[in-house]
Amino acid sequence: MKHIVVTGAAGFLGSHLVKSLIHQGHQVTGIDNLSTGLSSNLQEVANSPLFYFQEADVALPDSLDFLVDQPVDEVYHLASPASPKFYQADSIGTIWVNTKGTYHLLELARTKGAKFLYSSTSEAYGDPEVHPQPESYHGNVNTWGPRACYDEAKRLGEVFCYEYYTKHRVSVKVARIFNTYSSGLRNDDGRVISNFVTQALTGQDITVYGDGSQTRSFCYVDDNIRGLQKLMETEEANGEIINIGNPMEYTVLEVAYLVKKLAQSNSELVFLPLPQDDPKVRRPVIEKARKVLGWEPEISLEVGLKLTIENVRATLQETP
Repeated sequence: MKHIVVTGAAGFLGSHLVKSLIHQGHQVTGIDNLSTGLSSNLQEVANSPLFYFQEADVALPDSLDFLVDQPVDEVYHLASPASPKFYQADSIGTIWVNTKGTYHLLELARTKGAKFLYSSTSEAYGDPEVHPQPESYHGNVNTWGPRACYDEAKRLGEVFCYEYYTKHRVSVKVARIFNTYSSGLRNDDGRVISNFVTQALTGQDITVYGDGSQTRSFCYVDDNIRGLQKLMETEEANGEIINIGNPMEYTVLEVAYLVKKLAQSNSELVFLPLPQDDPKVRRPVIEKARKVLGWEPEISLEVGLKLTIENVRATLQETP
């Protein structure tokens, strides 16, 4: 049994990771300030003797003091708003959690001799001029725009990881996570899959930004969590940045029509202006993940969407 700290524990990825780790028999401490995470995401494990939840903001200097006398084996730093709707609404908080928060958690890992995994993002590549995106690509990111609070904060978080790996020999791994989805996504978070599925099932217009020709790659959450755990476990990944995502690429318009078809929806598609700095293309090169981790996604978009639609439909039916 390991003692594992997960930040962003009440968020989409964090709650899935917490449940997976507890099911494997580990002691898990979850930390979340509940700014975008939902305590209901942890309802399944809330009463488990293996789980302890601390409401805290890891960007604050004393937020981790409660761990001072506890051994810690692994730290997964997943805390951060991830959708433009939420990270733009709290832009300064987004910067702090990925910079000050990352520093505080790296210090925790250093003092405890713990392994550390940082959840970075495909947004580190910005609006890429290289396609698909390998980890060696340095990106095309705008520092002066509405997405910069997230993109550049994540990139600076990676720099903190580099410094702690090279100067303090902390066992650091960086996951550049590409679009991940399942029914656990908040239906109000403004991301593609959650928008389309909720709109299709409730009879709203399906909103497509731009002409829908921009591309994305979608990884089902079970594949993502398996990839993150493989990354944490793999010693050869120390000091490495590795893409975690699905290399199958779809236009946003293709996804909209697929959701409409699978949901058997009568919703109409409507087109809205493309947001500023919205990436035109997004697809990971995952050869490094295949080689170093022995990992690749297994769940196709159609299978994952069917699971997502079934679960969201059931949730909507339960809502008074």
